[in-house]
Amino acid sequence: MFIIAIISSRKNKPTLSTSQNTLKYIILYLCLPIDKKQAIMKIFTTQNIHKLDEFTIEHEPISSIDLMERAAKALSKKILERWNNSTPIVVFAGPGNNGGDALAVSRLLAESGYHVETYLFNTKNSLSEDCQFNKSLLEEMPNVTFHEIINQFTPPTLTNEHLIIDGLFGTGLNKALSGGFAAVVKFINSSPATVVSIDIPSGLMGEENTFNNPTHIIKANYTFSIQLPKLAFFFAENAEFLGEWSLVNIGLSIQGIIELPTNYYTLEHEEIKRLIKPRKKFSHKGTFGHAILIAGSQGMAGAAILAARSCMRSGVGLLTVHSPICNCSLLQTAIPEALVERDIQEQCFAEAVDTDDYQALGIGPGLGQSPETEAALLDQLNICNIPLVLDADALNILAQNRKALQKLPKGTILTPHPVELERLLGKCQNSFERLTKAAELARSTGVYIIVKGANSVIVTPTNSFYINTTGNPGMATAGSGDVLTGIILALLAQGYKPEEACKLGVYIHGMAGDMAAHRMGEICMNASDIITHLPPAFKMLTE
Repeated sequence: MFIIAIISSRKNKPTLSTSQNTLKYIILYLCLPIDKKQAIMKIFTTQNIHKLDEFTIEHEPISSIDLMERAAKALSKKILERWNNSTPIVVFAGPGNNGGDALAVSRLLAESGYHVETYLFNTKNSLSEDCQFNKSLLEEMPNVTFHEIINQFTPPTLTNEHLIIDGLFGTGLNKALSGGFAAVVKFINSSPATVVSIDIPSGLMGEENTFNNPTHIIKANYTFSIQLPKLAFFFAENAEFLGEWSLVNIGLSIQGIIELPTNYYTLEHEEIKRLIKPRKKFSHKGTFGHAILIAGSQGMAGAAILAARSCMRSGVGLLTVHSPICNCSLLQTAIPEALVERDIQEQCFAEAVDTDDYQALGIGPGLGQSPETEAALLDQLNICNIPLVLDADALNILAQNRKALQKLPKGTILTPHPVELERLLGKCQNSFERLTKAAELARSTGVYIIVKGANSVIVTPTNSFYINTTGNPGMATAGSGDVLTGIILALLAQGYKPEEACKLGVYIHGMAGDMAAHRMGEICMNASDIITHLPPAFKMLTE
């Protein structure tokens, strides 16, 4: 995979000697729609997206108006593929370059035989240069109904047969819409028409929307994002605005994509494949590490079993499960491959264990929060000197003993879902604030935090964010997080570095979930189905 190696390596950057054909395919790879097998690697802030446009204009070289025309052609092609020319189209264009894109799309659709009615909102009598140029071209079209709104807007009558193209505002927006534009947004959202947003729904900001007004954001059915996704696309609270989103390749500079800095990445298939360590012929079980899992309490043996089963299915050489006495017979029956070590207590974890003979430690699934368990966990953390992953009740106990966070071994992995994370961080208004606070905690303590969700995010101590692109809603089921803990524990025991274990763990966890959903559908899935599909998921990554 020569092309992908160039994309993913920070050392191997395309130079002027790289063939145009190779560059063409690198660009095409980068701009593939995100699915379950391939994903782009970088996500830029809106500030750097504009820098990428400028880089392309300077280094291709190409004029800004020609780049806009190229974008309009790509956007029009997406529309032509989905809606035939009997569809009545209404375009809403703003005064900036997003509006310029929309005006160019209007013209190209009209040339293809569509009936297009276009509204250009120029309330301050100030258009961007490229928007002005496309306005002049559109005014010359004989079969376009064109309205330039300076003062008064008379809304058109819209039906469910209409297609609205939203080109009011793009990624340059930095404050909530208000006044007349907010009224236009409300009009569009109240209509029965299908809405396509160009690049980003008008009113939505590319990263943080803490101080935005959600009633002043377009609710698109489809978002055609130019070249790359925006960080806001991966936040649950923004799903209602985006609808179904996809990428539109307009050939922005591959050199610029590689060279421009970012802290945000998506995990992609080929990168994950390269993380997997090959197994040598004369390896034995000791080669692949001995892990210890401290899990379970009375009535919660299932969590320990799920974590242990997923650990055993993820390549660990040996696994010992430390659990209260009441769970031991269940564990030995459910996971005969694992060793079982009894705690001193009948019903809960109550005594820290010696970890000198182990390569990694996992604590948390089904642990409970009894006073004895809280004391034992804090003791365990004080003596731990091996790679560590903490989940579930281990995190809840830490939230009540925040000073202990500063004593965690560097490289410890925390795997909270959003509620558990907020117990550690305090209440967060939205996903962006949650990630920001998680990054502060990761930096100050030297830990890795996996914020679990539809797109789980790995937050590193060096302020990098890796967004997972595998997984599906069928995985929103009890025990799914325990399975992830077991996978990561196995990887740590095998000698994977914490960041590698995080990346490979979340990706293959989601990949196994996708295979389970493909086989049995999302509604009927449970956590055991994810474990069942770990072998084919690993197999796919190693072939």
